[in-house]
Amino acid sequence: MAYWLFKSEPFKWSWEMQKAKGAAGQEWDGVRNYQARNNMRAMQVGDRGFFYHSNEGKEIVGIVEVCGLVHPDSTSADPRWECVDVRAVEDMPKPVSLEAVKANPKLAEMALVKSMRLSVQPVRDEEWDEVCRMGGLL
Repeated sequence: MAYWLFKSEPFKWSWEMQKAKGAAGQEWDGVRNYQARNNMRAMQVGDRGFFYHSNEGKEIVGIVEVCGLVHPDSTSADPRWECVDVRAVEDMPKPVSLEAVKANPKLAEMALVKSMRLSVQPVRDEEWDEVCRMGGLL
């Protein structure tokens, strides 16, 4: 299993909206960055990801699971843009702020710190474990 981080502005697509989609999930549409798209192309069903509220809140608030492989993005007529489907798995008991991630030396190389603008980014196993620990999941 691989780990990822999905960023969304809560006024556009919030954690509560994601949870409301239930087991069916929702396509992670609207991504218009080649690197983020390529990250989605590498995903497998069952991969897990952090759900991150960007701009407002700036914190990891939940865990999602990839429930549909990469497919054309329904919000674009351009075949270059693809997305995966994700469903909510669980709340982060204690949301993990960007400030806390940046302050943790174990996370200094995390894409959230190094590539802050990238909307879909990989998370290394040890980073996943550390963020889960910080959020009260381990």
